[in-house]
Amino acid sequence: MAELRQIKTAPGFVFDARCDGSEDAPLVLLLHGFAESFHMWRSQLNALAAAGYRAIAPSQRGYSPGARPDTGNPMNYHFDLLVADAMNIASACGYGSGRFHLVGHDWGGSIAWGIADRHPDRLACLTVLSRPHPNAFNRALAMPDGEQARRSRHHKAFLEPGAGPHLLANGARALRERLTRSGLPAAAIEQHLRVLGNESAMEAALAWYRARGAIRSPLGSIKVPVLYIWGDADDTVGRAAAEGTRDFVCEPYEFAILPGISHFAAEHAPERVTELLLAHLARYRP
Repeated sequence: MAELRQIKTAPGFVFDARCDGSEDAPLVLLLHGFAESFHMWRSQLNALAAAGYRAIAPSQRGYSPGARPDTGNPMNYHFDLLVADAMNIASACGYGSGRFHLVGHDWGGSIAWGIADRHPDRLACLTVLSRPHPNAFNRALAMPDGEQARRSRHHKAFLEPGAGPHLLANGARALRERLTRSGLPAAAIEQHLRVLGNESAMEAALAWYRARGAIRSPLGSIKVPVLYIWGDADDTVGRAAAEGTRDFVCEPYEFAILPGISHFAAEHAPERVTELLLAHLARYRP
């Protein structure tokens, strides 16, 4: 059963993490997105441990109270630092050398693509949910039909100074409604709000957007095996961006489309996501 642990890394950060499985088993590092938390991986953590893996899902920079630098300076949440956090967490857990499996959703998926680009020698395989390769995303954003640009309007809204208070107003009504529409059960939403439902955590989570703004730096072609999972009812990622991801992966690539599933696939369709993930990991044991 998953347990809550604290992981200490440089520069003096303490990350909360949900962990399961034997400490000497192959590592699967799972990175959450917004507006969820590390609780999003509850189903996958248990299944990974049962399959013989060490599963670690950290509460990332800003989400963990012990790893929350000043949000007044958005550069404290720069993409490069988020990538470094994930690698530091893996090292602090005893996986500082050799290869491990990496899984990311949404913003965690963006970080995962960055790690695969910069540290391909450290990954046995990559699994990304609901976040296309940045180059495919950029290309879709620039398409004249404007579809992906419309789907991504919330990115600009999150840059506004009043975004945090708006999301938390009336008992976080906006977030609750968004997650409910996407198929999350009420108990899961409450878990996420216990992490995100306060001003300090929300401003830190939004600092990820503010540090990067509307700019998504292009990455190279990915040189590790990739499983990309996309629900075709995802209201934030259109088909052009999802299908276009294939153009930016050099190694074996699997594109799994989940009919009728929302952006929050790991919680909307946990059994199917777990099935796909376990099959992918089994092909590429480090």
